[in-house]
Parts: sequence; C-alpha cells; structure tokens
Amino acid sequence: NNNNNKAVIKENHFTIPVQRGALPEKGTLLTVGISSTQRPQGARLLDTLQLLFQAHPQPELECIVVLVCLSSSDPEWLSQTAANISDLFRAHVEAQRLLVVHGHLGGPPLPEDREAVYPPSPCEGLYKQQKKDFALLMNFATNFSEYFLLLEDQVYPISKFISTIHWALLAWKNLPWVILDFSSLSLSGKVFHSHDLPRLTSLFLLFQKDTPTHLLLSEFCLLLAQNTPIQFSASLFDQKKSELEDLCFPGKKRIFGEPDNPTASVVTDMMSVSDSVPQYAYTLNSDSYPTLNPMRGNHLTVILERPQKVIRIEVLTGSDKPRQYHLERGQVELGFDPLEDFKGCARYTLLGPLVDGHLDQIVSYEEDSMERLSCIRLLVLAPQESWLLIRQIKVWTSESEEEKM
Repeated sequence: NNNNNKAVIKENHFTIPVQRGALPEKGTLLTVGISSTQRPQGARLLDTLQLLFQAHPQPELECIVVLVCLSSSDPEWLSQTAANISDLFRAHVEAQRLLVVHGHLGGPPLPEDREAVYPPSPCEGLYKQQKKDFALLMNFATNFSEYFLLLEDQVYPISKFISTIHWALLAWKNLPWVILDFSSLSLSGKVFHSHDLPRLTSLFLLFQKDTPTHLLLSEFCLLLAQNTPIQFSASLFDQKKSELEDLCFPGKKRIFGEPDNPTASVVTDMMSVSDSVPQYAYTLNSDSYPTLNPMRGNHLTVILERPQKVIRIEVLTGSDKPRQYHLERGQVELGFDPLEDFKGCARYTLLGPLVDGHLDQIVSYEEDSMERLSCIRLLVLAPQESWLLIRQIKVWTSESEEEKM
C-alpha cells in the first residue's frame, strides 16, 4: 500500500490442525467473537470456551459460530494455545462451529513515532492494543453471520444466553439499532449487525490512540444515529478483570432494589373484562389486567402524577406458564410533555419491543438531558384473537447502593 496514512490488515490464518481453516456455512445467525491475548497471569480463554459450550444444548449451538482471534507475537504461545483448543474442543472444530485465527496489522511505520518520545500510559497502551485486536477480530468476522457478539476472554456467560439473544434479535429485527447491550460490562456482551463491522473496524484503526475503547463504541452509536444506549437489565455475562482493566475501565455495576412505582393513573382503550380495571396492571401485587382480542393500535398507558427520572422499566404479560396469554407483538414507549386532564403525552419515543411477552430494560437519557418521563405506553402492534393478560408493569426511579464492577 503506497498510502502511508492507512493501516493494512494482513490476515494470517493460524489454523488448528483439525480444522484447516474451514469457514462456517452461510446462514449462521450469530458469530461469537472472542479476542484473546497472551497475559502474564495466564489466559482464561479455555475456561470461557468451556463455559460457553456447556451453557447450551446441541440444537442451540447450531445457530452460532465461535471465532477466536489470538493476539500475540510469540509463536510458541500461539501454537500451544491452538493445540489446547484443538484437543479440548475437537468436536466443535470438526463441526465448523469453532474457528481460530491469528493476524497482525501491517504497513510502513510512521516517521518520528510519537510513542518513541512520549511513551503511552498503561491505559493508553491497553486501549491501543485492544482496538487493534478488535479490528482484526471484526475484519475476520464480517461475512460469517447476520449478527456479531463481542466477547473478551475471561468472560463467564449465564446458561442459555444464546436463546435469550436469539429472541431479542427477532423482536428487534425490523427496528433501527446499532448496538444491543446484554451486559453491564464495558465491552463484552454487545451485539452488532455484521454489515456494520467494516465501518467499526475502520473507526478502531483511525483512532488507535487516546480515545478509550468503550467511549469509541458510544461514538459509533451516535455516528449511526442511535442516540441512547439499548441495554437489557439482566446481564448475560460476568467478567474477572485485572487490576489494570479495573483502573482503565472505571465503572459501577448498577444494583436495582425493589420497584418503586410512583403514583400514576392508568388508561386503556382495550376491552375490560368483568370487574377488572387497568390500574391492576400497575399495582405491585398479584393483581393483573385481563383483556380479550386486542387490536393493532390498542394501548395501555401509565400516566405519572409528576414527571420522573425513571431508570428501569419491566413489563410482564401472560401467565406464569410459558407462552400463554402473552402479548405476541407489542412495544413499550416513553412519553414526554403530558397533556391536560391526564389524557396521555404529546410525544413518545421507543424503549423497545416485548421479547416473548416481556420487556426489562434500562432507561437511558441523552447526556446532560433534564427531561423527565411522564408516560409509559404499552402498544399492541398486531391483532391477537385470544386472551391477553397484562400481569405487571414495574418502574424504578432509584437504585440501591452501587457496587464497583
């Protein structure tokens, strides 16, 4: 490449002997991308892979491919790590469900490299290496599947996280989004459209220095017009961080106590049954609101007595038995600018669709926003010729004491 300002990705597939670099077949739903590097205290990649494959029955694993990108200049470590993966996960390798690659960034060095004069801080060095590693990983993953899940090594998934992500992706399929966040971690647990990976790779290479990796992901969302994070309340992943990572990725895990539904009235245009009233859906007890044959455009709206800074919302529909009397297609909207006489709100924005009759999401606001929420609207998106049970709407306006991650 004659352009000295462009970084070049040189792809060196470091294939394990059994696999011989075979790529997965087309039609995979999700690529689970893991970037792993050599660490002084030893890598936990094998533990992460073991937990990942153990967390699911065989049918669920059919819709994913796990791509591991090894990052090191030590050929002995690369060979040993690949051999260990080959020995422990031979069946997944042969099924083309697990692929291990290695690559490096190439290109002529820049003259008078600033780092020779001003060595980077430990955090700057970590951010730079991370962005290089993620760029390589995403470059390899571009054409594997429809969606891409970013994980680091040292990550511990909960059981059946694939099915949780699968249902969420189905619900969000026709809605605009850039990143869906399934964890409280700074980097791991984020899902992207695979067609966005080339742009994100370019962004990582353009801003290798200075900007922290997690902030660059936030900027990527803004560039593609997702103004607020989309984060599910239940975290599907946990992580053991090193002291340096704790220092460079400061943050606090959000701890929610019990919901504290503020005073509100509830209105609906759905058919009330017997002596039930819409308010039952908002009370924090065993009451619920049943209705019959909801139509597209029907709604149940919670109108807060006073505008509130709501931080989390959970909407439960259906009975305790799975997939019985739940809202098949619906979404939850946030309302602002209350109308007179508690009739609703003048302006609504989408919080998210119900996933299998359920929504549980963190409510995010644009930075420095002073807006307060006045309405929460459950909207029916398709006619449903059956009973619908709106079991409970839970609202949080405050958090318990926060814990450091």
